[in-house]
Amino acid sequence: MHGLTALDLARIQFGFTVSFHILFPAITIGLACFLAFLEARWLRTQDPVYRTLYQFWIKIFSINFGMGVVSGLVMAYEFGTNWSGFSQFAGGITGPLLTYEVLTAFFLEAGFLGVMLFGWNRVGPGLHFFSTVMVALGTMISSTWILASNSWMHTPAGYAIVAGKVVPTDWLAVIFNPSFPYRLAHMVIAALLSTALFVAASSAWQLLHGRAVPAARKMLSLAMWMVLITAPIQAMVGDAHGLNTLEHQPAKIAALEGHWNTAAKDDKNGFPLIVFGIPDMEREETRYAIEIPRLGSLILTHSLDGQIRGLKDFPKEDRPNATVLFFTFRVMVGLGVAMIGFGLLGWVLRRNGALYRSRAFLRLAVVMGPTGLIALLAGWMTTEIGRQPWVVYGLQRTRDAVSAHAAGTVALSLALFVVVYFVCFGVGIRYMLKLAGAGPAPDAHPHPHPNDRPSYGPGSVVPAAIAAASAPQAMARHGHRES
Repeated sequence: MHGLTALDLARIQFGFTVSFHILFPAITIGLACFLAFLEARWLRTQDPVYRTLYQFWIKIFSINFGMGVVSGLVMAYEFGTNWSGFSQFAGGITGPLLTYEVLTAFFLEAGFLGVMLFGWNRVGPGLHFFSTVMVALGTMISSTWILASNSWMHTPAGYAIVAGKVVPTDWLAVIFNPSFPYRLAHMVIAALLSTALFVAASSAWQLLHGRAVPAARKMLSLAMWMVLITAPIQAMVGDAHGLNTLEHQPAKIAALEGHWNTAAKDDKNGFPLIVFGIPDMEREETRYAIEIPRLGSLILTHSLDGQIRGLKDFPKEDRPNATVLFFTFRVMVGLGVAMIGFGLLGWVLRRNGALYRSRAFLRLAVVMGPTGLIALLAGWMTTEIGRQPWVVYGLQRTRDAVSAHAAGTVALSLALFVVVYFVCFGVGIRYMLKLAGAGPAPDAHPHPHPNDRPSYGPGSVVPAAIAAASAPQAMARHGHRES
């Protein structure tokens, strides 16, 4: 860490902790919705497969939920310890928004999560299903408040600056700031898509290892329908998000496109899409560029001769790091295209009756398992690094937001975070992967009475999960998923 300033280390530390954290809420959102769907289908059809799947995925959901809560608390403290300048400047906006998230979403989730986990045979079917739905709703509400706060930092609105601090003047404008709808939709769909790929990988692994039980087939079927539907929708939402970013953060768009020069007003040639290249911040050019003429104009402006401002049109101190953004953006988009193709392939195999029999496709499903979360991380990096050098876009620079700590102090805390996170969350993630690979246990009650509900008491959830993870059919040592 030689040569890094306290600002550099604080940014690395926050980036590291939030990268870990963002994975868990994404899976929490997706699995909460999946569990609500499974319980609804079981109540409607009394098909024991849905009950078996609910019992299986709630174990993974509960572990993931716990790790998400713990990792989120760390970030809340970092605002005060590492970013006191930001808290002093913008706390009048971000503080209440995060408080609303706790008072609404977190309390809702925490309250009904107990009924969801431990009330399976203690409350009626309707109340238990209502609890599952409330937990799923809580995850959505939580996303809404968090994305409102984050979006305001990108496109601030509804504020005034009084005595050097931001104060709200219109809370509706603060919450529903210009980028909020696009970011919220993009994040929620990313969570659903990432979870669908996770579920598909779990079921494909089980089928590859000879556990072709009805539950594994049903999992794969449901997951592939979700991928087929959400992947193209995500592409359309991403396009709308890009147009919004072009309007409010044009320097970010220029950086991720590797576009340096602003064309003359009478230039009708449009600008190319640079498929590959290496943006050079010092030489102010994209080296080794492989271009497709006019495609950049078509994608970003929806016309063949549209133009955008180049990076040279912005002062050097206001330019984000094009070298990083260029590649993170292409990782996100490339994986998104792969997901669309994966969904279409699954649809073709389904029509031909080969969805569960094609071992090549099942292996591909396992490989595709972590791509949703990788794309999510790449997209987050594109968004947040692209906002630099501003922590609140156009209002406060990142260098003015950092706390006055010595570089050595921040370096020590960063090193401790790395060790603790990889040990603690590494164990949790490994355990989740074991559960996902082991698959659901065969249903002991193939024809249950409508009111025969399996027990999820405090002494049954964790032991059942441990038994599933250590069963003879447990997944071989193979880290096929990142969570």
